[in-house]
Amino acid sequence: MALAEAVGTLPREAGLAYEPKFDGHRMVIFRLGDTVVLQARSGRIVTSAFPDLAAAARALPDGTVLDGEVVVWTGGRTDFAAVQTRAAATPGRAPGLARRLPASYAAFDVLAADGTDLRPVRYAARRERLVGLLGELGPPLQAVPMTTDPETAATWYETLPATGVEGLVVKRLDQPYRAGSRAWRKLRHTDTRDAVVVGFTGARTRPTALVLVLPDDDTPVVSSPLPRPLRARAGAALGAAAPGAEATAMAPGLGEVVYRSVPPVLTVEVAAGTTRHAVTTVLRLKDEA
Repeated sequence: MALAEAVGTLPREAGLAYEPKFDGHRMVIFRLGDTVVLQARSGRIVTSAFPDLAAAARALPDGTVLDGEVVVWTGGRTDFAAVQTRAAATPGRAPGLARRLPASYAAFDVLAADGTDLRPVRYAARRERLVGLLGELGPPLQAVPMTTDPETAATWYETLPATGVEGLVVKRLDQPYRAGSRAWRKLRHTDTRDAVVVGFTGARTRPTALVLVLPDDDTPVVSSPLPRPLRARAGAALGAAAPGAEATAMAPGLGEVVYRSVPPVLTVEVAAGTTRHAVTTVLRLKDEA
């Protein structure tokens, strides 16, 4: 998957495109023959967790591959905790969750169409092809908004956070799609991000660290050790969540550590700029003032 490098100000040079940065799960959709496959950024196949999107993707032409973001809207805002609930659903629970928390797919690129690899094609042409593919389908598969006007982009940047959009992604119009390269740029509106708690290390009543899923990636990461006051509050918040099976996740400086999983019902605020390869610092529980 193509990636983005964080920037501190809005780029304004010629030949740029600006898109809203949605707060959800990165996903690639493959429509190949009679098959639809939904793949998360980690490589995990999540088709069964999103039956509503899989059904909608069957309307795509054979040989289509899309890159985009899965979001769930609740109360007029994107709800990352709801996305994680959907992503963690078992095949038995997924249809009911799809009815209660319907997902949308914000497509921002087309990697193949009619079986032709479009990744070497310039972004402007890929965007035109994307809009043509999705224009007649409508929700839940939609192309993200895009503008080449930096003033419109600046307005989006200031106003869209009210809907849960976390910032902008900036791309060059002449740019091919380079998987694994941080050729895009992203401008976040805040210095923090929300993350969903999917597990803990240590005792549940006073966890040593929390295991988190961050927006854009479904790979669990282990937070830095919690301060003592936050351990007590996190333990109280996790008290009602029945712990699940043991699993492992990467902790910076420690390698793989064992943790106990919990249902994705608790959201925390973490320091910005964290990834699965860097330290993730929990700042507060989201239900705290």
